[in-house]
Amino acid sequence: MLPLAGLFGLLTALRRALYRLGLLRTRRLPVPVIVVGNLIAGGAGKTPTTLALVELLRREGWRPAVVSRGHGRSSQGIVQVEADTPARECGDEPLLLHLRGRVPVCVGTDRVAAAEAVLALHPATDILVCDDGLQHLRLARDLQLIVFDERGAGNGWLQPAGPLREALPRRVPPSSIVLYNAAQPSTPLPGHRARRGLAGAASLADWWAGAAPTFATIEALRGRPVLAAAGVARPQRFFSMLREAGLAIVEHPLPDHHDFATLAWPAGTSDVIVTEKDAVKIRPERIGGVRVWVAALDFGFPAAFERELLALLPPRPHRTA
Repeated sequence: MLPLAGLFGLLTALRRALYRLGLLRTRRLPVPVIVVGNLIAGGAGKTPTTLALVELLRREGWRPAVVSRGHGRSSQGIVQVEADTPARECGDEPLLLHLRGRVPVCVGTDRVAAAEAVLALHPATDILVCDDGLQHLRLARDLQLIVFDERGAGNGWLQPAGPLREALPRRVPPSSIVLYNAAQPSTPLPGHRARRGLAGAASLADWWAGAAPTFATIEALRGRPVLAAAGVARPQRFFSMLREAGLAIVEHPLPDHHDFATLAWPAGTSDVIVTEKDAVKIRPERIGGVRVWVAALDFGFPAAFERELLALLPPRPHRTA
């Protein structure tokens, strides 16, 4: 795979050079853009980072919206995500961002077109967050968050010989912040460590109704056999978190972005606990007599990260009453 990785790296470097020389043009939007992405293939924590970022921006007085590719969706073109949009049409992560983040979301392979669409549909928007757009160079950005998990840069090789989408830089790029979704920094790049833990759980029906997760629900599940189903990139992190909370779980890993078109619980299953990313694909009326619970993640930023991020943003626009 090394010759293919070398070719991939050459093409990636050439593409970046064409943008740097102006032969390929970036599109700058009328509002600031923050890109959340990762260098390594697979889930590194971009979605919880985006949710926490939206909350931070809203707390600081911004009116954010989100654009995303909509990985795994069956539709084409630009889709505005609504509460009743099926995950198969917009992608599970954009639907979760809309439901949990209470924020306008548009998906599209062309991030610029998706961004222009969400700005036209929601003219009060004054800042955009691009979920998983680090390599989408046509969209100009004011700030980018580079997210790593405990894998760091893996074996250090580009795809397909390794997991990297682009080479690990020697230093943090300008207007960038590194965030580690891990117990310790996993690359030589200086950065901040996110706070990550279990926020509690709610029944599937309550979760869809917008109820907050509670630890009382977790406590009620202790001592009962619970099937833990996870259609995410790193299911072991989810399983470990549940065990640390005192649950006796039976692991049921599923492929990332599993569609839950059929609910194949083993016969006799009474209680199932899933991630929020999975919950967006399971409506309460589908589960029959099985009790399904949704575990929510408590994910946040250290104060130093928030100060650095806010300092890199332009001043908020002045609004008249």
